[in-house]
Amino acid sequence: MASEWMGEEQRQRKAEHDSLFSSHLRRITSVLLASLLGLFLSVLVAGAQENGSAKERVIHTVDSVMGILSDQRLKAPERVQERRQLVKQAVNRLLDYKEMGKRTLGAQWQRLTEVEQEEFEDLFQQFLSNSYESRFEEYSDEKVQYVGERLKGDFAEVRTVLKSNKVQVPLDFRLLWKSGQWWVYDLVVDGISLVKNYRAQFARIIQTFSYEGLREKLQSKTDLINDVVLAR
Repeated sequence: MASEWMGEEQRQRKAEHDSLFSSHLRRITSVLLASLLGLFLSVLVAGAQENGSAKERVIHTVDSVMGILSDQRLKAPERVQERRQLVKQAVNRLLDYKEMGKRTLGAQWQRLTEVEQEEFEDLFQQFLSNSYESRFEEYSDEKVQYVGERLKGDFAEVRTVLKSNKVQVPLDFRLLWKSGQWWVYDLVVDGISLVKNYRAQFARIIQTFSYEGLREKLQSKTDLINDVVLAR
């Protein structure tokens, strides 16, 4: 009887484990990443005047990505992977994956060794990069309108609205001034923070299983997304 009860408990824990990529989370993640890609493929209105502003930093990435996507030579089928790689490199120059990874892990980050922190940063970067890359073809001519910029010390928030034919979604970019540059450490879509969303899910898995269980789950999902992208 006890063994049957333990078996049921383990099945429930597995179901909770898999909730990291439940339909609800996949929907939120899809919106966040699609919105991010939408920004990179859109023109923001009214360029920043002050050098080095957070807004100017975002616009610079937009220009870089649009230059890649408008290059007719890179639209050839045999250069699809090259174009995706160039887009990824441009995006990586804006996102601070270490800061994002640190914030998603919360207190667990301090328990990791320096080597483990670097390993998680790399894994988290692969996971996010492959996720938005896998949605690359889903772009449907969304536009982004700049609506404001707020500064507070070393932090900034660039507020925009993602527009399509059907919806208008608030999209905020949160940036941190570090090493003489502005870096994006979080995205907030319609009030939903990417960092907070992942932190809640990661904490649940770590508590139920372990940090190693979380790492293995992320690696598995990253490998799966990789296979899908390469197959296209």
